[in-house]
Amino acid sequence: MAPDTVNPDGTTEEERIILDAVDKFIEQDVRPYAHDLEAKDEYPREIADKMAELGLMGATIGEEYGGLGLSASTYSKIVSKVSSCWMSVSGIFNSHLIAAAAVERFGTEEQKRMWLPKMASGEMRGGIALTEPDCGTDLQAVRTTAKKDGNEYVLNGNKMWITNCVQGNFLAVLAKTDPEAEPRHKGMSLIMVEKEMGYGTSKLQKLGYKGIDTGEVVFDNTRVPTMNLIGPDEGRGLQQILAGLELGRINVAARGVGVATASLNDAVAYSMERKTFGKPIGEHQAIQIKLADMATRVEAAKLLVESAALAYDRGQRCDMEAGMAKLFATEAALENAIEALRIHGAYGYSKEYNVERYFRDAPLLCIGEGTNELQRIIIARQLAERYRA
Repeated sequence: MAPDTVNPDGTTEEERIILDAVDKFIEQDVRPYAHDLEAKDEYPREIADKMAELGLMGATIGEEYGGLGLSASTYSKIVSKVSSCWMSVSGIFNSHLIAAAAVERFGTEEQKRMWLPKMASGEMRGGIALTEPDCGTDLQAVRTTAKKDGNEYVLNGNKMWITNCVQGNFLAVLAKTDPEAEPRHKGMSLIMVEKEMGYGTSKLQKLGYKGIDTGEVVFDNTRVPTMNLIGPDEGRGLQQILAGLELGRINVAARGVGVATASLNDAVAYSMERKTFGKPIGEHQAIQIKLADMATRVEAAKLLVESAALAYDRGQRCDMEAGMAKLFATEAALENAIEALRIHGAYGYSKEYNVERYFRDAPLLCIGEGTNELQRIIIARQLAERYRA
């Protein structure tokens, strides 16, 4: 079969080979261990190492830099599959690849050659450090500073809710190189900071999204070479990171598809096994209505994610499409998780079943990578802008 042959499910043969390898990895290396690791809030180091072996740490990095060079469409399908087993695992490579995308899009050729092959192999593992204790959605309010001192930047400040900060070894840090700049975004830059350069981290305790390290980062006179400024010029950091967040939002939307799918699958299986009044609860109309709505949400979310991913792959501006996908898919994850818990009844509240984990994981998706309230604003503004155009 030729590499570009399309299978009945709409995938190419090359894509199907990759997705089959991911399925095998999930069943052999993730599913048997996810429940216990999540319960202990233990970082899945062996799983992360296996992902690096598979090339997932370089999934969207160009082949010329040692990555797989996958399309956003294929990547989103991988994320959905991984998240349908254990959402936390997908976070290990998402934040990492957003940082890689910033380097690949905006870095100098020397920076690309220096960092991207190591990021693709998993030798360098990390993420992005944007949000702070008093700054989340409004990134222009960041207080972390990077003051130039000769051929170094001196970083001071705190970052909060940073994925991969404890176990990883680098962060792409959004900092103010010119605190007096107006408008504020012109004073913000993105700087690659390796852990050996000296920053402190501490892991945060969370409701869900366990296993993966989410933490606080402290920069206390951390010295970084000026050559680690991503790109040739200061003042481009916000623009660089926002461009990467389009892929990030597609990723979060794909995670939503994964959690929504897992919730549906577990609910269907349980409804066929659990009996009341002499028949499986799946034969009761009240449960059937819930399952029908859950299945419809999953299919609609898949289509929105695919639409956003294809727009990204075509090089089109897709903040509206990514926002729609993120908004709908993550709300679908939350609604399906709640319904799965209800279908399971008291057992849904038990640690014995995975549905309580979906119930704890799903709310994060509605908050991370820009709250769903923000997505609605982005969608509305883009509607108006495109109408005027």
